[in-house]
Amino acid sequence: MKSSKSNTQLNEKDAILDMLESEKQLMSFYTTALFEGSSKSIRKGFTAHLNSVAENQYCLYNQMSTRGYVQPAPAQKQMIDQTCDTFKKQQKQLAQ
Repeated sequence: MKSSKSNTQLNEKDAILDMLESEKQLMSFYTTALFEGSSKSIRKGFTAHLNSVAENQYCLYNQMSTRGYVQPAPAQKQMIDQTCDTFKKQQKQLAQ
């Protein structure tokens, strides 16, 4: 079956999810650029862009949550403790 424009439109949920994924990708790019920035003014600009993208991402996430498209499960204490332990082990390794 040949695709036409009329049967390939995104619904609202998919459109917001696509925007959210794009913002996450931009955050990754700006974070990398910030780490590799060679001057204070460049890093300041990347920081401003990163903060802006983070705010956009948060707004999109809130829109998805408000519309019932995402429903995060609360983290279990065991998962939190395990993640903290892993982080502490990594910190110790880096300090050596």
